[in-house]
Amino acid sequence: MSYTIGSLAKATEVHVETIRYYQRRGLVAEPAKPLGGIRRYNDAHARRLRFIKRAQTLGFNLDEVADLLALEDGRHCRDAERLGANKLAVVRERITQLRRVEQALTALVDQCHCNSGQVHCPLIASLEQAG
Repeated sequence: MSYTIGSLAKATEVHVETIRYYQRRGLVAEPAKPLGGIRRYNDAHARRLRFIKRAQTLGFNLDEVADLLALEDGRHCRDAERLGANKLAVVRERITQLRRVEQALTALVDQCHCNSGQVHCPLIASLEQAG
């Protein structure tokens, strides 16, 4: 299939400016512009954009996406596994941190429920003291 940049953006649910940005970063190749014509993108471009979107959904930043794209021939499974394992470790650490934040906020919100009649809010006081 052949796409203009606009139809490619629509088909992959990515903004035109995002495609141009990815091209500047070297993540997506820019097709040649025929004399007096417009650039035509193909299914490979669409697959690449979908790959980038899926990788970002999993938490990979664009530098990490570039690393994954360098391995896309499928013959570097160990390297891809290492990148995935590193990202998994980061995600697990974030989850641990978010659980701590959840516990702290739960305790502060609970203090607010018990604060009937007092003038100073425990949540606000805690945030003021944390600095």
